[in-house]
Amino acid sequence: MSIAKFDRIFVAMEQKDLLKDIISHCKEYGFIFPSSEIYDGLAATYDYGQLGVELKNNIKTYWWKAMTQLNPNIVGIDAAIFMHPTTWKASGHVDAFNDPLIDNKDSKKRYRADVLIEEYLEKQRQKIDKEVEKGKKRFGEHFNAEQFKTTNPNVLRIQEKISSIEERMKKALNDNALDDLQQLILDLEIVCPISGSKNWTDVRQFNLMFSTSLGSVSGESSTIYLRPETAQGIFVNFLNVQKSGRMKIPFGIAQIGKAFRNEIVARQFIFRMREFEQMEMQFFVKPGEELMWYEHWKKERKKWHLSLGLGEDYYRFHDHIKLAHYANAACDIEFNFPMGFKELEGIHSRTDFDLKQHEAHSGKKLQYFDTTTNESYVPYVVETSVGLDRLFLSILSAAFKREELEDGSERVVLSIPAPLAPYKVAVLPLLKKDGLPEKAMEIVHQLRQHFSVQYDEKDSIGKRYRRQDAIGTPFAITIDHETLENHSVTLRSRDDMSQQRVAIAEVEKQLTDHCGWPALFNRLN
Repeated sequence: MSIAKFDRIFVAMEQKDLLKDIISHCKEYGFIFPSSEIYDGLAATYDYGQLGVELKNNIKTYWWKAMTQLNPNIVGIDAAIFMHPTTWKASGHVDAFNDPLIDNKDSKKRYRADVLIEEYLEKQRQKIDKEVEKGKKRFGEHFNAEQFKTTNPNVLRIQEKISSIEERMKKALNDNALDDLQQLILDLEIVCPISGSKNWTDVRQFNLMFSTSLGSVSGESSTIYLRPETAQGIFVNFLNVQKSGRMKIPFGIAQIGKAFRNEIVARQFIFRMREFEQMEMQFFVKPGEELMWYEHWKKERKKWHLSLGLGEDYYRFHDHIKLAHYANAACDIEFNFPMGFKELEGIHSRTDFDLKQHEAHSGKKLQYFDTTTNESYVPYVVETSVGLDRLFLSILSAAFKREELEDGSERVVLSIPAPLAPYKVAVLPLLKKDGLPEKAMEIVHQLRQHFSVQYDEKDSIGKRYRRQDAIGTPFAITIDHETLENHSVTLRSRDDMSQQRVAIAEVEKQLTDHCGWPALFNRLN
């Protein structure tokens, strides 16, 4: 086996182990549990535990505040999950919400055909990255990566191969040519990750909608759908919001809500589930200005993700090979999850497709009257949509660390951005006597007005520190006998484990500076 191949296998195993470690950690500390576990669970469904729901709610709050509080022309709604079935006819979901399905006959595993090809392409891009790394080692500080990519024969050969595959894939998807998609998989000799075989079925279409019946009497019920996206609730309320809020174009409508998809493949922990939560914003603009706003929101959303402080190397843009039927531009912000770069957030220029379709099916005008030009028009829409569960996983993936300490011991730490952490501070009496617990509870009651606080008096102080590190608590306050004498405490930082003596009166300010929303908001400027 070549060294290069061994390295690839080793890295893949490391990444796989990381995901297993994160899953185990989540269950052990109360972040995420398998749904209905006492009945052996239900595939691709999870429950958020006591710490997970706090982190999830904090992520939602930050997104919501960044959208609606920091942007005077964006407001929020919460539309119903159940909608009139014609909504989904108008949106195109009933007839066209399909993914290309393929099965491996040996493993009996099911895959999305386009994802198999995308994963093959990602391996080719990794080959380019390896060539660039070799170039860096060879040429040192004078190395120009961009120039290398445009001149190196190996890189050019791989890039040409990628472009050719992308073109074939794009044509097959746009033409709905399932036979061509299957032939591409065969030509690339793509194997099943489980069986290692190329024994594939034909590619066929798989509808992702969940349907149910409204009405209790047989023969009188009507078919309705669990919404596969939250955007349509915004579109059907466009006029309601615009008129009641006296909104002027450009303006946006934000929403956080559950969506449901009968996914072909629902794997990789909470990355892809059949019940998930979306955070979406539809931005209504004047026709002809949509691509300008599309570029604007690409930058703004990238900036928002970077404000979390996880590291720029975790993110990249990926333009869509196949545009959705409603879009004239689309890209993903991808995140380097333990299983590689995958979609985190989508940004689409949806044109006026949705509003015009709802006009046609409802018979109601969904237009905006521009008082400056005295004209009515159907606005164009730019969409930002991020999966909350995927965002949760991205933060955990980047935050989860095993660190070897100077004394040879090891700690597991979740370096969650402080304002998002489930608990902002832990209050720890050094001993369970001498009035220390009582003093600690005084501080708890004082801080609880402003922050989520955990009180812990069990085990040695070192074990308690490790426990708080493992759940991502940014600060710990230790109450000792000196506290009773001079009203000061030991304030310990999670990230660097530094300790400082701080007056009780100063604690609230320190926590506010590091854990308040402005700590993140300031990074958006």
